[in-house]
Amino acid sequence: MLDVHRLRIFRSVVASGSVAAAAANLGYTPSAVSQHVSALQRETGLQLLARHGRGVRPTAAGQALADQADGLLARLGQVETFVADLRSGRSGSLAIAYFASVGAAWLPSVVSSLTAAYPGVRLDLELTEEIPTDPSRRADLQLAVAQPNFTPGAGTTAHHLLDDPYVAVIPESHPLAGRDEIELVELVGERWIDNDFARGWCRRNLLEACRAAGFAPSFAVEAHDYQTAVSFVGAGIGITVLPALGTAHPVPGTVAVPVVRPVPVRSIYALVQDAVADTPPVVTALEALRAVAAASVREPAPA
Repeated sequence: MLDVHRLRIFRSVVASGSVAAAAANLGYTPSAVSQHVSALQRETGLQLLARHGRGVRPTAAGQALADQADGLLARLGQVETFVADLRSGRSGSLAIAYFASVGAAWLPSVVSSLTAAYPGVRLDLELTEEIPTDPSRRADLQLAVAQPNFTPGAGTTAHHLLDDPYVAVIPESHPLAGRDEIELVELVGERWIDNDFARGWCRRNLLEACRAAGFAPSFAVEAHDYQTAVSFVGAGIGITVLPALGTAHPVPGTVAVPVVRPVPVRSIYALVQDAVADTPPVVTALEALRAVAAASVREPAPA
């Protein structure tokens, strides 16, 4: 394989017209330049330069190699710039996996921060509830719901963002609508609207809290997502219980009241692949996520 550094020096000699001029341009001694050119000639098995007056000029083989070197060195420069861009976060891609309610509440702000800071970075967003067990299938950054004190697998670091308590979303005309909190057991006789068709961890967490309160909710309507369920509440069809973050988009005619005794809570984490943890886009994304999570605590979303 040809030595790229020697090619650079040889190309400088051809462009400069003499070893001495190339040495001055490169900041080398003439002796060092001559040694590199001689080594390149040995590598190629070609006579690349011939004396011409007080300087040198390329042979036919040398000129052909110089022409080829121009393309190679230009491409190499592009690659070096590309690597520098990757290192600084100006280009490349960032894969973010998220679940529905956090996507609606947080991602617009996070993506806005990323696109403003790194307009050349491609963002690949994937909606999923699953945390892949295979490390090769994991996104660079995944927003996930898990139990408190969740520990991810090797190669991934979990950053706790928020403990999200559940609320009961009820019609504003409901007798409990003016309360500061509602005990779960007070909702036993209500017409419940299911809001998690996937039967994910958030729903299981709610059912476990209901069991702790001594009952199992009777779902009269099954909706596939939080927003649809809240819209059904606004239509007077029933009530639904979901994490507070799921009420990011208020529906007229509804109110969200915290549920207690017990207080079901889901923990939200940012799972970051260690291999990309120090890259500027990931650092920026994590900072933006922490900011929106803190804002969610300060300003609970109304229903």
